[in-house]
Amino acid sequence: MIDTSTHVASTPGIMLLRVGQAGSALRWDTAGRCWRWPDPQGGQLYAWPAPAGMPSGVRLLESACVMACCASGRVLLGQGKRLGTVDLPAPGQGGRPLQSQVLVTVDAAEPRTIISDGCTDRGGNFVFGTANTASDQRPIGSFYQYSHQHGLRRLALPVVVRAGGIAFSADGRRMYFADTAQGDIMQCDYDSERAKVSGVKTFATVLVPGAGAAVVDSGDHLWSVQGGALVQYAAHGGALRRIGLAREAAAGVAFGGDGLRQLLVLGASGGLYGLPPDLGPDPQQTMPGGVPDVPFDDGGPGRFAVLPGPAIGD
Repeated sequence: MIDTSTHVASTPGIMLLRVGQAGSALRWDTAGRCWRWPDPQGGQLYAWPAPAGMPSGVRLLESACVMACCASGRVLLGQGKRLGTVDLPAPGQGGRPLQSQVLVTVDAAEPRTIISDGCTDRGGNFVFGTANTASDQRPIGSFYQYSHQHGLRRLALPVVVRAGGIAFSADGRRMYFADTAQGDIMQCDYDSERAKVSGVKTFATVLVPGAGAAVVDSGDHLWSVQGGALVQYAAHGGALRRIGLAREAAAGVAFGGDGLRQLLVLGASGGLYGLPPDLGPDPQQTMPGGVPDVPFDDGGPGRFAVLPGPAIGD
């Protein structure tokens, strides 16, 4: 359980940009040298700093709430019940809406669920969860792994109302996840190659139900967005500090920049903020850097070196 005496730091943050209506899937694109995130309400895919010759946002034909950068240079998107990829426009060609190439439809027979959260694991597979959008709010959401090599595989994790808080330890052998309608942050042992999980148990109990976006830093601390604030946990589950933005509630978080030393927070109203490095109970102790996302192996030639594999099936 969170120690309510844990230091709370409130900061105005350094506003870098304000666009759209936000979202929560903030990611660092290593090759593009920018943060990217989809706006699920405005149907835009944003980037900061904007690539040369490009606007900060490009329009999507279908809104997305989940994303990952691909090995080929494309972007993987979770759009409703489908995973698909889009080719980013070349400089100066950002005017046309982007249409995704569908890779897989998830839980096609259940009309109430949509993809709600996801990220790549340390093996370059995309791990994601679904949410029940119906008024009954029954726990019918599940967790999955999708890969170019193996396709869609369901993870043997408890069903949830709304999957969220998906993140992986620095070595990739521990998975964090949550039901944003319940409260607890859970953890399990995770085998990326076999898509197997075991040892499911509670990692931490949050003060405010609804653990949202999460990321792990190089010290193997988990950063979790909850109740509009950002909470940093030690590897054993104890809360180390809480950080709140003075201007708006936090929605997403990601490390990036040189050496992944810059921690940015995406606000719930569309603001993008940089955090001072000395926030916390000890001003002399700066925040650690991040762990780089492994790009999703989409099986195509591109900006990253990837292992060859079979073509994606129909």
